[in-house]
Amino acid sequence: METLLLEIGTEEMPAGYIQPALDALASELIRRLNVARIDHGAARTHGTPRRLAVVIEAVAKHQKPVTEKIVGPPERVALDAEGRFTLAAQKFAEKVGLPIDRLSMVDTERGRYLCALVSDKGVRTKDFLLQILPEVILEMPFPKTMRWSDLNISFARPIQSVLALLGKAVIPFALGQRIKSGRFAWGHRFMYHKRVQIQEAGSYTERLRSARVIVSIDERKQMVREEIAAAAAALGGKILPDEALINTVTQLVEIPFASGGRFNKEFLELPGEILITSMREHQKYFAVVNDAGQLMPCFVAVNNTRAKDMALVAKGHERVLRARLSDAQFFYRSDLQQKMDAWNERLKGVLFQAQLGTMHAKSQRVEKVITQLADLAAPQLKSLAVRAAQLCKADLVSQVVFEFPNLQGIMGRTYAAAAGEHPDVAAAIEEHYRPTYSGGPLPKTLPGALLAIADKLDTICGCFSVGLIPTGASDPYALRRQGIGIVQIMLAHRLTFSLQSAIDFSLKGFHPTDPKATAEAVLSFIQQRIAHLLAEEGFAKDVIAAAVSVSTDNIPYVWQRVAALQNLRGAPDFEPLAIAFKRAVNILRKNNEAIPDAPEPELFENPSEGFLYEAYRSVKEKVAQQLAAGDPESALRIIAGLRGPVDRFFEDVLVMADEQTLRRNRLALLQAIALLFGSIADFSKISV
Repeated sequence: METLLLEIGTEEMPAGYIQPALDALASELIRRLNVARIDHGAARTHGTPRRLAVVIEAVAKHQKPVTEKIVGPPERVALDAEGRFTLAAQKFAEKVGLPIDRLSMVDTERGRYLCALVSDKGVRTKDFLLQILPEVILEMPFPKTMRWSDLNISFARPIQSVLALLGKAVIPFALGQRIKSGRFAWGHRFMYHKRVQIQEAGSYTERLRSARVIVSIDERKQMVREEIAAAAAALGGKILPDEALINTVTQLVEIPFASGGRFNKEFLELPGEILITSMREHQKYFAVVNDAGQLMPCFVAVNNTRAKDMALVAKGHERVLRARLSDAQFFYRSDLQQKMDAWNERLKGVLFQAQLGTMHAKSQRVEKVITQLADLAAPQLKSLAVRAAQLCKADLVSQVVFEFPNLQGIMGRTYAAAAGEHPDVAAAIEEHYRPTYSGGPLPKTLPGALLAIADKLDTICGCFSVGLIPTGASDPYALRRQGIGIVQIMLAHRLTFSLQSAIDFSLKGFHPTDPKATAEAVLSFIQQRIAHLLAEEGFAKDVIAAAVSVSTDNIPYVWQRVAALQNLRGAPDFEPLAIAFKRAVNILRKNNEAIPDAPEPELFENPSEGFLYEAYRSVKEKVAQQLAAGDPESALRIIAGLRGPVDRFFEDVLVMADEQTLRRNRLALLQAIALLFGSIADFSKISV
C-alpha cells in the first residue's frame, strides 16, 4: 500500500473556488479508483490560494485481478455433427483472445453454451494513474476557466506546477506541451519563494510547513481564529463573530498573520451594518466590539505575510479603510436627505423581471395583496402593513444599497426609522425579505410577516403566470425557498387565513393564460413545500400525504392534523380503522350509480346498519365541534370509537346488494362514514 499525493500549483485562485474544486477532485479520484478495482483508504484534501491537493492513503500498488465468464454461441452452433469446433467457435475464441482449446461448454437456463473464462490480471496503479490524472485535472469544474500562454488547456488560473507521487515514486505525465509532473512544489510566494522537493507523499504537509505554507485548511482556519482574537484583544476588544468571513480569509492566505488597526470615531455615527459590511465586503476586515457588544473604532486584517514592521502594515490598512468609510458616510448622509416616497418613483426604472415589470409595479401589487391579507389576519394593523408595503422596496435606489446590495431591507428599516415612521413599519421593511436562507430568522412583527408573505406570493404567482416554474435543479428565482418561507411564517405566526384565497388575491395582479390552472399549480407547489417541511420534522410520508391531500388551506391546522395522525398511529384501533376506510373508499370508487345525499333509516334491513348509523350520528357533531376548536387529535379519538360498528357492518352486511334501493342506501351510509373520516385525512393513503 502506498500514499497517493496530487498537488496542482496555480496562480492565486478566488477563495470561493477552492473548496468546491477540492471536493470534486477527491470525489473523481475515488470514483476512478473504485471503477478500476484499486483498493484505497481515506482521502484528505488540502488547499491554499496557490494549490489544490489530494492525499489518498493506503492505495494498492496493483489493480485487483478479475476473471470474467463470457458466454458465446450455443452448443448446436459451436460444434458440428462430429463434435468439432465450428467457424463460429473459432471467431468467438479470437474475440476473447483465447486458444480454442481453452473454451468449454457450460449449462445455462437456455441450454448448453460455449464459454470462455477471461482473466484480467490488471495493471500497476502507477501506470493507471499516469493515464487518468491529466483527464481528472483538466476536467475539474470551475465557475469560470481561462487559457494562458500558447497552451491548449484551460483551468481556473494558470497552472505553475504539478506534484504527483505514489509513495516515493513520481507519476510522470504532462499537461499541454510544457507542464510536466514531478516531485516539486512551490513554497510561500514572498516568505519562501523556492521550489520544495517532496521525497515521499507522507512528508508533504511538513515539507510545505517548512516553506511557510500551511496546506491544511482546518489548521489554517484555527490559526486565523487565534491570530484575530489576539489582535482584537490587543485593541481592547474582541472579534465580532463572522464564520463566513473566517472561511473566506482562510482561503485567501497560505499562512495567516493578523494586524489590528483603528479608524476615526466619527464613523461610528454610521449604522453598524454599514460599517461591518464595508469592512467585510470591500476589505475582508473583521469588526471589533467591546464586552457590551458595541462596535469599537477598530478592525483586524489578516495578512498573507509577516512584515518586518507590522505597524506600518496596519497604517496601510487604516488608510485604505478610511477612504472606504468616507465613501460610505457620504452615501449615507446623502440618502438621509431624500424622501422614501420619492424613491418609489425611481423604482419605475428598476426592473424586477422582464416579463413581470418593474419594482414599482411589484410594490403596488404587494400593497393590494397585503390590504386583503390584513383584513383577514390583523385588521387593527392594516394601516401599518399597507404603509410598510408602500416603502418596502424604496431603499433599492438608495446610494448605500447600490454600493452594498446585501443591505437591502436593512437600510430601508434604518431610513424609515430616521424619517419617523412607526417602528413596526420600519421593522416590517427589513423583515419582509426573511427568511433569507434555510433556517434563517423569520419576521417577528405581524406586519412584517404579512408583508413577507405578500411579497413572496407575488414572486411565485408572477413567475408561474409567465411559465417560469422550477424544474429539477433549476430554480433561478428561488421559488422553492420562498414557498418554504411562506409556510414557515404562517406556522410561526399561527396565520389561519385561506392559502387559496391569498393565492387568488396575488394572481389578480397578473394575466395568466389559464388563471384556474395557474392557481392550482401554485397551490400544489406550496403543498409540496408543506410536505417537505413536515418530512424534515420527522413525520411519516404516508401520514403527510393523508393529511395534505385533504386540505392545506389552513397551514397551522395541517400541522396539527399530521401530528394527530402520527400520535395515534400506534393505537390499537388505528390500523383496523384505516383498513375499513380503504375498503369503504374502494367500494365507493367502483360504484357508478348516483348515491343519495344521506341514508334513510327506514330502509335498513340488517341491525348492523342501524347500529352503525346511530353510532355515526352520535359522534358526527362531536367530531365537528373538536375540529372547529382546532383539536384534530380529539376528533380522531372520537372517530376511533366507530371501529366496532364499522367492523360489524362489513361482517354482516352485503353493501352491493342486488336490490337497487338497498344498495344505494347502504352506499349512502358508507359515503357518510367516509366523509366523516375524510374531514381529517385520506386514510386510503396510510400504509397498513
